[in-house]
Amino acid sequence: MTPLDVADWRRRVFVLYEAVRANPDASAAHAEWCAGRNDLFVRHPASALMDADRSGFDGLPVALYDPAWRFELEVQPAESGRFEYETGTDGTVPFERIGLVEVPDIGSLDIWRLTTYGGGLFVPVKDALTGKHGGTYGGGRYLLDTIKGADLGSDPAANTLVLDFNFAYNPSCAYDPAWACPLAPATNTVPVEIPVGELYFGNY
Repeated sequence: MTPLDVADWRRRVFVLYEAVRANPDASAAHAEWCAGRNDLFVRHPASALMDADRSGFDGLPVALYDPAWRFELEVQPAESGRFEYETGTDGTVPFERIGLVEVPDIGSLDIWRLTTYGGGLFVPVKDALTGKHGGTYGGGRYLLDTIKGADLGSDPAANTLVLDFNFAYNPSCAYDPAWACPLAPATNTVPVEIPVGELYFGNY
């Protein structure tokens, strides 16, 4: 994997999410997202899949689309806060809290901004299915990571973000321990089960 491979991966992810945002049929957009990610994971040199896992790969384990888990939510004020994640590859990755959203029947999630180059928005989530085989990844999943293209849309005039839990996906470290990924902090942990999005059958 070369730096150009990583750049190409990012470029393809941006294109994939652009297609998702442009499709008025969320279920069809989700199917396109699943197919696009499967193709990237099995074919692209920057895939997080280890070589030994590619030969028998038949698709990422993603639950069927359920429109009840899609929300457009107002970003509400929150107390200032920071968290830093130590990685072995990128050093210390710092985030600052810029607000929160209240998700009906789920709870509140903090919205974080990467304070170094790029300044992307980051919304991870950890739910009550984490750590269960066939549940969700123990470190949590990502809903938004806009600096890497994972962006379902926003309305700056209305101060809202689209959060669709059907598009929650595992960080790269779920598939290869060589990757170092920021994980969901306590304020992005909810007490309910979220059975949609990418699931996990690996080792915790």
